[in-house]
Amino acid sequence: MILLVLVASVLIAAVTIYQYSEEAKEYHSERLERKEKAIKQSINFVIGETTYPVTTDNIPLIFKDEIFEIDAIHNLQINLYDLDGQLLKSSKRIIQRDPSDLCLDAEILNTLSNTLEHRYVVKNKVAGQTFQSSYTYIMDEKFKTLAILNLPYLENDDFFNKELKEFLKRLAYAYLVLILVAIVFAYFISKFITKSLRTISDKMNETRLEKRNTKIQVDSSSNEISTLINSYNSMIDELEASAVVLATNEREQAWREMAKQVAHEIKNPLTPMRLTVQSFQRKFNPEDENIHKKVDEYSNTLIQQIDTMSSIASAFSNFAKMPAQKSEMLNVVHIVKMALDIFNEEYIEFYSETEEIIAKFDRTQLIRVVTNLVKNGIQAIPNDAKNPKIVVRVFREGDNVNITIEDNGTGIDEETKDKIFEPKFTTKTSGMGLGLAMVRNIVETYNGSITFTTQLGKGTIFTVNFPKN
Repeated sequence: MILLVLVASVLIAAVTIYQYSEEAKEYHSERLERKEKAIKQSINFVIGETTYPVTTDNIPLIFKDEIFEIDAIHNLQINLYDLDGQLLKSSKRIIQRDPSDLCLDAEILNTLSNTLEHRYVVKNKVAGQTFQSSYTYIMDEKFKTLAILNLPYLENDDFFNKELKEFLKRLAYAYLVLILVAIVFAYFISKFITKSLRTISDKMNETRLEKRNTKIQVDSSSNEISTLINSYNSMIDELEASAVVLATNEREQAWREMAKQVAHEIKNPLTPMRLTVQSFQRKFNPEDENIHKKVDEYSNTLIQQIDTMSSIASAFSNFAKMPAQKSEMLNVVHIVKMALDIFNEEYIEFYSETEEIIAKFDRTQLIRVVTNLVKNGIQAIPNDAKNPKIVVRVFREGDNVNITIEDNGTGIDEETKDKIFEPKFTTKTSGMGLGLAMVRNIVETYNGSITFTTQLGKGTIFTVNFPKN
């Protein structure tokens, strides 16, 4: 917009200068014609009143004094030449004349005689000033050519130049105001446009495959912005449909992987159990004096493997059992304290900003969340740690409830961070790695989230956040 205003101002100034120049040319041309017509009328009047015979030779006598009167009346120099181009009489009072003024060029004479109007105008510049010289015939009453009339005319453009400068000055002021208005207008227009684009940009940056994305709602926008918004909203619909399909495929794949893992874990204790039973069958001797001792050893081995299989089944069952959505209003502070009572570690500390924080959650699932995270914290602290410490805090943050579990254990390395909530992933020598995955499933079921911050060698802080209602 600003560029258009500037270009328009330059073009209008150029057109104005050109227009003034053309008007000045036309003005001088018409003025010279009017002067020439008036002077010829005065000359014809003198010729009609003279007592001298009207001939070319008598022109100096006829216009002896009258030529100066005509000059004074019309304020224009008058030169009279004979038909051969020789100067006869001039109103220019000088002692010595320029030789070029005494005789006309052959070109002027030829043009005068050969043109239909018998008129010729020459334009030239002298000392930076523009002059026009018109040449035309003077005739007697019988239309016989007597002499050549020459009128040197100075083009004085001072008036036009002054008027042009005044106009350009006013034009500059007007366009200065227009430019300022254009800048202000362009500023608000650009803000209006970029506001919609910034909204679209922010929404695009927030778009995630793993969560539900909101559509863009803009009340007023241009057709182009509306088209872009509609395209984005259509993309969101397609993205959600693709996410559902992808989630279903990932869930099926996860359960297939889980089934393989459970089958593998169950097969591990079955092999020693089979070998123990076979060995017992081969070596069983009722008369052996150590028979009771061997039976006890075989039994303990079988019981140990059965316990291993039971723990595997329990872990898988707990992970597979999704928490039910219950509308149970409970005191989060009280439930967290209850969950911590099962631990015997004296270095577990609990803090709460108030005695009561009411929120909607399932009692059993909240206990599972807290116990799993505290158990992970305990296992993250080395056995030879000098000052082991786990701090559990409960506090409100707006309309949400936060539970943090902080330990001073070994921390989580960079390679493990992205996998920490994946099912069957674990850094321990035992277990199936379902604890944190189960915690995340529970929390997300209640529209919450679980995050963590960690430092190697200093510890980890898990933060559970969920709405109160």
